[in-house]
Amino acid sequence: QVQLVESGGGYVQAGGSLRLSCAASGGIFNTYAMGWFRQDPGKEREFVAGISRSGGSTLYADSVKATFTISRDNAKNTMYLQMNSLKPEDTAVYYCAADRSVFPRRTVRDYDYWGQGTQVTVSS
Repeated sequence: QVQLVESGGGYVQAGGSLRLSCAASGGIFNTYAMGWFRQDPGKEREFVAGISRSGGSTLYADSVKATFTISRDNAKNTMYLQMNSLKPEDTAVYYCAADRSVFPRRTVRDYDYWGQGTQVTVSS
């Protein structure tokens, strides 16, 4: 059983930056592809970015590929999401998730474990 804990969310003005972290425990971190998702109230959870087990392959939603960067440190059992040039439409609860596959996938149902989420609020 893998436990995931997100941190780093907060309140930022448009154009600002935040760095989210996802700390994993209870499993072998480098045997999971990892992903970030986000969800606004009343909307479906959507894929943001994903990273392969080794970190060598990444995947992004079109809306963030120019401004967000996903990375992982397998020695620290931690994944990151660097978010730059934030916009009000990036406001959401951000979740990290673990997938037993080698490469990241975009669909919520493909992921086996989820964190509790961290709120990101971007003001205009």
